[in-house]
Amino acid sequence: MMPRLASLLLLAVLGFSSAAGAAPPQAAPRFLGPKKEGKVRRVVTLAPSLTDMVIAMGARDTLVGVSRFDTDKAVADLPRVGGFVDPSVEAVIALEPDLVLVQPGPGNQRPVERMAELGVPVLLLPLHSVADTLAALRAVGQALGHIKEAEALSSRIEATRARIREAAKKLPTRRVLLAYGFEPLVVAGPGSFADELLRDAGAINVAGDGGSAYPVYSVERAVRIRPDVVVDAADVDVGKEKIQSLPGLSDARWVEVPSFALLQPGPSLARGLEELFGLLHPGVQVR
Repeated sequence: MMPRLASLLLLAVLGFSSAAGAAPPQAAPRFLGPKKEGKVRRVVTLAPSLTDMVIAMGARDTLVGVSRFDTDKAVADLPRVGGFVDPSVEAVIALEPDLVLVQPGPGNQRPVERMAELGVPVLLLPLHSVADTLAALRAVGQALGHIKEAEALSSRIEATRARIREAAKKLPTRRVLLAYGFEPLVVAGPGSFADELLRDAGAINVAGDGGSAYPVYSVERAVRIRPDVVVDAADVDVGKEKIQSLPGLSDARWVEVPSFALLQPGPSLARGLEELFGLLHPGVQVR
């Protein structure tokens, strides 16, 4: 369960910071510090989603360091360089990377800028939306010289989205609340990649009025909107039983995501969307 916890922690870092304001601004991948010339041979990643991208495009041998939240067996032997908000500048520098891949957030801005100031090439990869994820895949592929592999991964996600959308057109629309936590109630709001995938799967995100990508949502509002389905993407059940018993929510069909694929904005998004579709439309096969 650690990968899901890591994903939720990252959502918390990125989402709670914007909960009181608008959805995070859209930004393209960009470099900080000197840009590496020639072949990239030593890569450090500061988020599991970025590690997944490198591995999925066949560049595992370039990884020399990862975050402490990475639990993929493929990187079990690699040094840890800290977390999302507290990456160790010293640990990263010691690994002499050609490139550091970063999901930028308000918590890690200063240490990441410091790495760039010390001469480490950094590639910043926002991951707020599906479009961000596709852009990040292509940017990583470009940087690592795995352009074809990155395009194949992006095309697979786009093809899955198109296939699911087509299937969803023939099915009843579901009104869905997707929850990342229950105490407080944190949900997928507008501007999140989960919000996009809910629409792909033929659902109405009832928290579309949430005001940010990962808002702390009013329980009273959740009761009033009476979703058809509540998707439980939380890592722990604290507060769930209380929320589940409330009028307007007790009649909803409650389902749990079967894996963390839906929670990581990376190569697993296609599988996460297929899993989400299966939860919302049980028994329906998609070809």
